[in-house]
Amino acid sequence: MAMLTDHERRKQISVRGIAQVENVTNIKNSFNRHLHFSIIKDRNVATPRDYYFALANTVRDHLVSRWIRTQQYYYDKDPKRVYYLSLEFYMGRTLSNTMMNIGIQAAIDEALYQLGLDVEELQEIEEDAGLGNGGLGRLAACFLDSMATLGIAAYGYGLRYEYGIFKQLIRDGWQVEEPDDWLRFGNPWEKSRPEYMLPINFYGKVEKDANGKSKWVDTQLMFAMPYDTPVPGFRNNVVNTLRLWSAKAENKFHLKFFNDGDYVQAVMDRNTSENITRVLYPNDNVFIGKELRLKQEYFLVAATLQDIIRRFKSSKYGCRDTVRSTLDNFHEKVAIQLNDTHPSIGIPELIRMFVDIEGLPFDKAFDICVKTFAYTNHTLLPEALERWPVSLLANLLPRHLEIIYQINQIFMDAIAARYPGDFDRMRRMSIVEEADAFGEKRINMAHLCIVGSHAVNGVAALHSDLMQKTV
Repeated sequence: MAMLTDHERRKQISVRGIAQVENVTNIKNSFNRHLHFSIIKDRNVATPRDYYFALANTVRDHLVSRWIRTQQYYYDKDPKRVYYLSLEFYMGRTLSNTMMNIGIQAAIDEALYQLGLDVEELQEIEEDAGLGNGGLGRLAACFLDSMATLGIAAYGYGLRYEYGIFKQLIRDGWQVEEPDDWLRFGNPWEKSRPEYMLPINFYGKVEKDANGKSKWVDTQLMFAMPYDTPVPGFRNNVVNTLRLWSAKAENKFHLKFFNDGDYVQAVMDRNTSENITRVLYPNDNVFIGKELRLKQEYFLVAATLQDIIRRFKSSKYGCRDTVRSTLDNFHEKVAIQLNDTHPSIGIPELIRMFVDIEGLPFDKAFDICVKTFAYTNHTLLPEALERWPVSLLANLLPRHLEIIYQINQIFMDAIAARYPGDFDRMRRMSIVEEADAFGEKRINMAHLCIVGSHAVNGVAALHSDLMQKTV
């Protein structure tokens, strides 16, 4: 028998105690156990939704050891990890995909048939995860599925939207939008990880210390709670992770306001903070909507980059202590893919963390950043490319605006050296766009992604070619 390469071994992670063919009797026993002990019902009162949850928990049982073993394997071998950042993940329904990928579809069909249940009817009960609505989210989901099947150490990072985008109803011939409350019955596939909850800051101001070093102070604090969802590869025992962040307030409830009869103010902080992960793509036709959209984007990258650096430093499984003490080889162990411009604020955020927290010189931090990030562009339409007002960034993320100006200066100096006197080129390619008719300068996020990444691609070869000519 030919020797397997490291890559082939990585694609076939062995897990002790997992049988290749699942026993129908064991599945029936597991289903009944979950119905009784997890759902706390019997066949006399159980509803079809109860049966769905019992089945989902049964299938998840077959994922758990694979999931844990995969993470152990990654920490043991310490491969380069891929982090896919996206505001959308159009995952679809998890139950049928999981049964197929771990090879228990036939056994489940037979077990439920013997129990007098129809597996297809139970599959239809599952709510579509309200995490995406189009090609951008579907591409992200396909990449996660593909990377798990290829045995690549990959992690998806997104937001756990409470209501997704919306449910479409037609009344009297007109579209009516209603909230997509996809979590109202719970989600059997996710696992909350409160032990990894992370602080997120907004607003504030930038101060200089005695040495001229910038410091972001007087910020408003909130927290990001992670929820993990397994992403199984096809018949290879690999289970990667999609980690979604949910916004939590620093102070959920003000008892004094409540006792004074101001019930709205008592929960105002909680509602304001948690609005960040309420819906996918809030209406940004008004200023408050624009601010909320930018908050969503920064919330995603701020939590994710803290998590990535934590994992990079503590490379031993289950270890929270620092194992790596230098960031010099960060880009050799970390690859971050930006799915469109939505996570682009992660470029100045990573530099901020390297410079302000880790103490790296700006030039070194920027160099590592470029070697770490890659960018996928999804549209060439000028009106669809994000351009944030400088005034909005100055208020919400003042330190990041300062860093963006520094990045742009480095880029403009490079253009001036290569194309002396070509001021029109500098104007076209600048990250900071000139003031519009209203006197508002804007930050071109697509340009920021291109300057801050080592690789840029479209979603097709023709798209990539057009992007070189137009963006």
